Amino acid sequence: MLMTLSLRLRVFLFFVFLALAGIVVTSGALYVGYRRSLGGDTGLGSAFLFSAILSGFGLSALAAGVWLLFDENVAKPIERIAASMRTRAHAGVSLDLDTHAARYLGDLAPAAAAVSTQLSQSTLDTAEAVAAETARLASEKERLTALLTEIPVAMVLISPTHQIVLYDGQAASVLGQIHPPRLNASIFDYLREDELRAAHAKLIEKDEEIPFTAHGSEGQLSFDARLKPLGHAPGYMLLIDDAHAEISPEAARPLIYDFDLMEHDSERAIEERAIQSLTYVVFDTETTGLLPHKDEIVQIGAVRVVNGRIVPGEEINQLVNPGMPIPPASTKVHHVTNAMVADAPLIDTAASDFHKFAGGAVIVAHNAPFDMAFLKRHGKRLGLAWDHPIIDTVLLSAVLFGASETHTLDALCDRLGVTIPPHLRHTALGDAQATAEVLCKMIPMLKSRGYVTFGEVIRQTRKHGRLLEDLN
Repeated sequence: MLMTLSLRLRVFLFFVFLALAGIVVTSGALYVGYRRSLGGDTGLGSAFLFSAILSGFGLSALAAGVWLLFDENVAKPIERIAASMRTRAHAGVSLDLDTHAARYLGDLAPAAAAVSTQLSQSTLDTAEAVAAETARLASEKERLTALLTEIPVAMVLISPTHQIVLYDGQAASVLGQIHPPRLNASIFDYLREDELRAAHAKLIEKDEEIPFTAHGSEGQLSFDARLKPLGHAPGYMLLIDDAHAEISPEAARPLIYDFDLMEHDSERAIEERAIQSLTYVVFDTETTGLLPHKDEIVQIGAVRVVNGRIVPGEEINQLVNPGMPIPPASTKVHHVTNAMVADAPLIDTAASDFHKFAGGAVIVAHNAPFDMAFLKRHGKRLGLAWDHPIIDTVLLSAVLFGASETHTLDALCDRLGVTIPPHLRHTALGDAQATAEVLCKMIPMLKSRGYVTFGEVIRQTRKHGRLLEDLN
């Protein structure tokens, strides 16, 4: 019956109920005190003091009950509606609003659903136009990639701050002999800094192509290379003769780039940098068990996110020999068997490779303290400083959707419209990919809440640190 009344009338009746309940509680307490005074065992003052105490407890219980009702039927539904609308508006997810949960809020939920639907339709129309233009640009990119990768040189485009902005398939083959190629990584991770800086100084001085002999940063290889200016554009290009690129004619030759990296201000303190501009390495591990002080890693999966987008091809999917039998109960979860890891590298090699892959990036994980505990335990022995900035998507979920919601990876994926293929769930790379997709959707939502810089986001997540303590 209440559902047919207007919201204003329901609010009025709510306060009428509150007043009547207060009168009933107070009257009942006074009646009990009156009955005690008639008994003769206590004085009149004592009886009324007892009535006052009883009234206080009764009104406190009434206030607590009213607060619980208000929290469950008003505050939480409003919070959920707000989070759902932000998800639709900023994460591109067109999930239905839960109007049943907000059934006591009158026409608010249907009105919010109508606005969101209209917004989604407008976004869809815009997206169709953008998709058509994107398809045209993608076609041009394919032609450009085919043209550039047939040229017998490996190319790396480098920003004025010596960060990698573009690399082609041949360059990926050369750089991969040192470390996995990575957008926005320092070129000095791959080539000796003193040689490259000397050649770059000549390039600035003469403004013409500069040949030099380049050596790998860790002495793995050497090759003839050239630095080429870009005219009036910032940055420079590194060219490597194809004779040094060990790449088969049939191999995939992707062109990986992000020209926005040319304009990044990487000199600012990370706390002051925009969350959109940071480079993230999103990772997950599968283990022999749930005790970081005694169990071991059996698989590491990681992907990189640059400028709010997952970089295709820049990933780690590494099985690890744990040096101990994998319990059948653990294999049942992640499907990694003893036979699969028999010839896999030990954690010494796997952890070192991942440490290089994550260099200069913010590390992201779902329930990060668990995964990082394994790496830090071995880091002490291997001399690896895991001093990267870290973001936990459990805490980001609490910031955006409220601490009272469920924050498992499955719940977060459902909330943000991210699908994990069943055969990839509970695999390190599958969960890392899903977490990265979730992160890419949450970054614009954080910005919409006014949390623009990394420092602001970290301050918000620290308010929910208790969630991680409960998970571990």
